[in-house]
Amino acid sequence: MSRISAVLTTVVATTACVCATAPTAAASDPVVSRGVTIPAFYTPPSELPSGNGVLVRHEPLPLGLSLPGLDGRPLPGTATRLMYTSTASTGERVAVTGAYIEPTARWKGGGPRPLVVVGSGTMGQGDQCAPSFALQHPLTLNGQTVSIAYEDLAIYRILATGAAVVVTDYVGLGATDRVHTYVNRVDQGHAMLDAARAAYAVPGASVTAGSRVGLYGYSQGGGASASAAELHGTYAPEINLVGTYSGAPPADLTEVMKGIDGSALAGALGWSINGFVQAEPDMREVVAEHVNATGQAALKDISTTCVGDAIFGYGFTRSTEWTRSGKSVAEVIAGEPRAQAVLDKQRLGTLKPTGPVRLATGVQDDIVPHAQSRRLAVDWCKKGADVTYKAVRLPNLGDKILTNHLAPLITDQGDAISWLTDRLRGEPATSDCATMPYQR
Repeated sequence: MSRISAVLTTVVATTACVCATAPTAAASDPVVSRGVTIPAFYTPPSELPSGNGVLVRHEPLPLGLSLPGLDGRPLPGTATRLMYTSTASTGERVAVTGAYIEPTARWKGGGPRPLVVVGSGTMGQGDQCAPSFALQHPLTLNGQTVSIAYEDLAIYRILATGAAVVVTDYVGLGATDRVHTYVNRVDQGHAMLDAARAAYAVPGASVTAGSRVGLYGYSQGGGASASAAELHGTYAPEINLVGTYSGAPPADLTEVMKGIDGSALAGALGWSINGFVQAEPDMREVVAEHVNATGQAALKDISTTCVGDAIFGYGFTRSTEWTRSGKSVAEVIAGEPRAQAVLDKQRLGTLKPTGPVRLATGVQDDIVPHAQSRRLAVDWCKKGADVTYKAVRLPNLGDKILTNHLAPLITDQGDAISWLTDRLRGEPATSDCATMPYQR
């Protein structure tokens, strides 16, 4: 735990949001999550407009990390907080929040300024963990919650290329009317595609419906971008999708569940259960039947945590502590066809993605296991997809402490953004599918 603690505390203190523990006087019935007052913007209206990707509301979003440019414009750009419509896996229309950033850098490629939709990696399940909130508060630390905006590096690197960025908070992360449906394939894919639609309507945005669009995501975001690429053809075919980066995607949740159980990120098991309990009646029944009082209390508490507090509170917990039988959650689900069917519906690789995809995975990754991520590349290749596959080869940096999962996020980031930028410029990709049998 000491190594993890060191990583979490090595952040510039001046960028912190030391958030108030009491509601502000101006707020009307404010939502408070672990001592953080959620801005009223994040509470959806009682009725939503029809259609997907419709902009419900917007407001200026001050970036927590920003510098004045020589021409007076801020670097890396000007941000707008968004709320837009999407369709959940249940068929329900939902409000999703996020942020659009108009870059200061000029786009030097051909055509209108392109757009990159960023699906953030795991941030947590509490509304205070929302990626758009993290853009304003790169560090949220108040004694009750710890959230670090680790995706800002990738976002700012993309903006430096001259591409605009829209970041989705996903369903229920930020928006205060429901629990975040963590790693829900359909919810995440729809949220990313609808973020692109919403970006076109942002006042002052230079992107247009003709802009080339790229999808970018690692870990949870890698699963979200992979899903969006698979769903694009039927859900949002009008979007000019030209390339997708999917890093360390959790393609098979049955296998991923085994990877995170007992790890530093064991709390993520609770986030996924909470999301599926909300969306899937069969999972709700199985959890009610098999999870003991300790587990029920943990699930409730975990529903408001960010990554930092989940690590500190539930790191290395084994799910056998949460079940009445003493079996792991994976074993319980394997013995319950209703629950297993819920996870099977989440499997990525059953659909052919639109356009070229770059899939990268660390060969030592033991949180989102390498083998199931690589299998997604193989499944896509079998469907005739254009896949660039990268096995990130690093030494073992420590079992189950997140380092084997996080290191490829940084070491491969430059190559991933360069590959995606080439697609936004209209350059063709080269598929690795012919050599997949010879790659690890």
